[in-house]
Amino acid sequence: MLTDAAVRKAPAAAKPFKLYDSGGLFVQVTPGGSKLWRMRYSLAGREKLLSFGAYPAVSLAAARDARDAARAELRAGRDPSLTRRQMRANAQASDRGFEAVARQWHALHAPHWTERHTEDVLGSLEKLVFPAIGGIDIREITAPMVLEVIRRIEKRPALETARRVRQRMSAVFVHAIGSGLAEADPAAIVAGAMAPMKKGRQPAVVDLESVREALVAAEAIPAHPVTKLALRLIALTAVRPGEIRFARWSEFVLEGDEPTWSIPAERMKMKRPHAVPLARQAVEVIEAVRSLTGRLPFVFPNGRSGHKPMSENAMGYLLNRAGYHHRHVPHGWRAAFSSIMNERFPVDRHTIDLMLAHVSKDKVEGAYNRALHLPRRRELAQAWADLLLDGAKSAIGLLSGSRR
Repeated sequence: MLTDAAVRKAPAAAKPFKLYDSGGLFVQVTPGGSKLWRMRYSLAGREKLLSFGAYPAVSLAAARDARDAARAELRAGRDPSLTRRQMRANAQASDRGFEAVARQWHALHAPHWTERHTEDVLGSLEKLVFPAIGGIDIREITAPMVLEVIRRIEKRPALETARRVRQRMSAVFVHAIGSGLAEADPAAIVAGAMAPMKKGRQPAVVDLESVREALVAAEAIPAHPVTKLALRLIALTAVRPGEIRFARWSEFVLEGDEPTWSIPAERMKMKRPHAVPLARQAVEVIEAVRSLTGRLPFVFPNGRSGHKPMSENAMGYLLNRAGYHHRHVPHGWRAAFSSIMNERFPVDRHTIDLMLAHVSKDKVEGAYNRALHLPRRRELAQAWADLLLDGAKSAIGLLSGSRR
């Protein structure tokens, strides 16, 4: 029989292999190092498999308990895999499934959230949580089951996303407890078991030659033109990624000599409206993408649903595939803009901070920065665009080329 130490110390190999316990229970060790609990059983002459989750989220003792429960089902003449499916179906039918309760919680809070946050919360649950435990009765969900969901997110790797998802799952459990649908919050218990996250700045290249190379490399990768145009606009405007993703056509005024993007307060980190003067090249980007998405509410919609915003990972994945994983992220354009422009225009430090929608902790500077300074900001935006896109292809040119 297995011991916990034997499972813990089992090294990965070039091919998957199995370590057997008893009663059909075994752990499968993958080449990537994952250790997955399985149970082999026979019913009506057919060999079948059950899955109990991953070690160490599911301990040896917990796997044995699951095996014993399955064997009890077999002795009663029932197929344990069908029993599990029925439990999920019953949970969904009675509105006690995690997904049903989570949607109740989301609907309750959505009127008090911004549109962006509302979309992000539900989207993360639909993509990362519901497929794994959405159909399970919320009273039956254990801490190891929650941790398994979190571990999958951490391995992407997406440590910040894992933390946000755990917090949202915990809020759902608290809602269920208050509603008499559950008695415990297993998502709160797993907080201490999560992978540590190193705090620090977002990775970014911050010299002019390197940022030009990053943009050229990303625009040369086969990808949807909407994603490429979004990446170019975030590079030109140095706004935050969420402000690009949720941009709506109604926010842009391109006519006349002073084209401007007006971002409403509810979408800004500091909850203040932000005016973004647009350089000539930024206007060209917006006009180019208009030919693709001009009839939709979002300027940069989701590839699968035109009425949803672009995926939060789309621009980042494009940079990753261009060779900039852990080197430069969409948020990194803000650091690049700040570093390069402050070096070239040191007397404009206050105006550059204002273009980044920074709020100074110094009261005197804060009062200064409340002024719009739009004429100078417009000049600096054009100077940045000319530096960044020197020799680059036109925005219209990004509409053609191979798609992924």
